[in-house]
Amino acid sequence: MSIPPRFLDEIRNRLVLSDVIGKTVRVIRAGREFKACCPFHNEKSPSFTINDDKQFYHCFGCGAHGDVIGFVMQHNSLSFMEAVEQLAGEAGLQVPKADPLVIEKSRKEKDLHMLMDTAARWLQDQLDQPAHQDVLGYLNDRGLGLKARESFRLGYAPADGQALRLYLKAQGFADAQMLEAGVIKESSKGGQPYAFFRDRVMFPVGDRRGRVVAFGGRILPEHLRPIAADGFKPPKYINSSDTPLFDKGRTLYAESHARQAAREGHTLIVTEGYMDVIACHMAGFKATVAPMGTALTEEQILSLWSIMGEGGKTPILCFDGDNAGRRAASRAAERVMPLLKPDRSIRFAFLPDGEDPDSLLKTGGRSGLQAILAASLSLFDFLWASHTAGRSFDTPEERAGLQKALQADIGKIGDPEIQKHYRELVRARISQAFFAPYDNKRKGAAQKNTPRGVGLKLRSPLGAQAHIGEKILIAALLNSPKLYGHLEEDFGCLPVNNVRFSKLRQKMIDIFERLEAIDSAQLQSTLRAEGFDQEMDDILSESVYVHAAFSRPEGAMAVGELEAVDQWLSVKERLMQPSHDLEVKRDWTNAFYSANEEEENKLKVMVRLKTSEEG
Repeated sequence: MSIPPRFLDEIRNRLVLSDVIGKTVRVIRAGREFKACCPFHNEKSPSFTINDDKQFYHCFGCGAHGDVIGFVMQHNSLSFMEAVEQLAGEAGLQVPKADPLVIEKSRKEKDLHMLMDTAARWLQDQLDQPAHQDVLGYLNDRGLGLKARESFRLGYAPADGQALRLYLKAQGFADAQMLEAGVIKESSKGGQPYAFFRDRVMFPVGDRRGRVVAFGGRILPEHLRPIAADGFKPPKYINSSDTPLFDKGRTLYAESHARQAAREGHTLIVTEGYMDVIACHMAGFKATVAPMGTALTEEQILSLWSIMGEGGKTPILCFDGDNAGRRAASRAAERVMPLLKPDRSIRFAFLPDGEDPDSLLKTGGRSGLQAILAASLSLFDFLWASHTAGRSFDTPEERAGLQKALQADIGKIGDPEIQKHYRELVRARISQAFFAPYDNKRKGAAQKNTPRGVGLKLRSPLGAQAHIGEKILIAALLNSPKLYGHLEEDFGCLPVNNVRFSKLRQKMIDIFERLEAIDSAQLQSTLRAEGFDQEMDDILSESVYVHAAFSRPEGAMAVGELEAVDQWLSVKERLMQPSHDLEVKRDWTNAFYSANEEEENKLKVMVRLKTSEEG
């Protein structure tokens, strides 16, 4: 029975060779490869090497060599078909029945791979042509130097719509093949077929093995291209349509680069475009990929987890910090929840407004992007933030509504065990955000003030919200010290009624004045060393963040620095102009619950005076 080559490729792509071999012998990492004592002959020193990227093994002792199918055949003494059937089961595939049409299709696909590789080499060579040196200069100006161009096989498609077609015809490829591969398209005016990509920087798109299966093309800046007479502005990027080689919804740009890097310990990052991927790769974030101009699909999410191999599988998805970015993140969360499995999840990182990874790396360097990734949200924290940002939950009905919305999201999780853990987490987070501060305060008061045998008097539930405005404003600067440059005067004159928090605020100002470039970790560490542990724990908590998302550790970065400043000032304004009626009502209620008759009498006098003034 003949098995289509594409099916065999799918087996090789789905299974990690070192994992398969690691089930039979102890495998250890050796640089970009793995090594082991050969399972086919006795040896004490390992001479058996495994290369996951190239998908082969080789023994320098006995000469054994092959791929994952050959290994299973040789190690388990199986026939070719027996080995294919065993590995197909492990990969979750069903062995296809013999079909002459499928076999012919696989042969054609092999020819198309040759065509795409030939086209990619020709497009690369165009950057060396004297007529295209302005394009080469543009790429250099964008930070796409020789190393980047070679690593990602960047090229240029000339404006001449016949140049690539004529070259491929000279190499023996027919128009029908070029049309099938998507590198040319039919003329709507009855003329000759012409190149699909014209006058664009070209980004070859590889499959999991690095074979070119598609292209992306970026428009040149206006000073390097003629402006259309009718004012038509072409799209910034265009991508190949789906072909027998290319399925947009299953492909990740730079996946072959990321597979090896992820197994070497690099964090797997998902960005939105080609330039972002290349910029990240050149900055050292080598396990970076991108979907093909669309939202992440279920197949791409599964591919992300496959890239990371065994163990914890948590790629970080990078999104713009604006509303569009948050909507895209929400769509990704919806798609990932039914697919969750133990040790498989995602995290969310949000970039400052107007920034993408490429621009951020240029302005903030590697450390700037690293800070964004370090502040990434878990899936649960993202769901929580999505439902709580910018909202208040002062009533039981609002809190119940929050809990209901979270439980509805969690109901989309397919794995029942994971769903159970998420439901427990919702209950714990609701309790922590809305009930824990009051419970802790009540317990502390009971231990401090209540004699044995005497019942505890009822405490005011308003205590849970005491000084919440102060906490929000201090938390924002603790988590985002860069805001102090905008808020120096406002923070200095901030009314802080709590004595402990006032001392903390003053110490923060002292530190800011001495150390202008201090980051959040350094600031918090310094304050804890000064003895402010209790105050920090009280302020840096979910019970504070739920009222103001910008005060979170990632908050200012997520909403943008200037927007965070505006929100900070808005909270301060409300704090400095409290409603007299609300203030009296709050103090009177506290006095009642604390059984403070003297304080009650003072407040009654205040109310009578205000009533007489208004009358």
